[in-house]
Amino acid sequence: MATAAKAAEDIAEDAARPDLEADIRQLRQDIAKLAEQLTKTGQHSYGTARRAAAEGAEQLRAQGEAAIQNLKSNARDLEDQLTTTVREKPITSLAIAAGVGYLLALLSRR
Repeated sequence: MATAAKAAEDIAEDAARPDLEADIRQLRQDIAKLAEQLTKTGQHSYGTARRAAAEGAEQLRAQGEAAIQNLKSNARDLEDQLTTTVREKPITSLAIAAGVGYLLALLSRR
């Protein structure tokens, strides 16, 4: 009776073995497909990130140029105002320049 049970068990193992091998083959195929999909996703994400970074850099460059132009314009306006003030009130301007120079000299001694 032990032999009959052993024979039945061997038959069950032999029947399960092809199913197990088929499952392993299927699992390997699934892993290969998953790896391929991950590679494609990574490449797509890299391309998207690269485009976004390029667009962001372009926007920052444009904003920087606009800020520089704004600063240049403000500096020109300030220069024009200073020139006008000096021409209108030369003695007052000279006194202010002397006072600022004196303060800077005092500060530089310390």
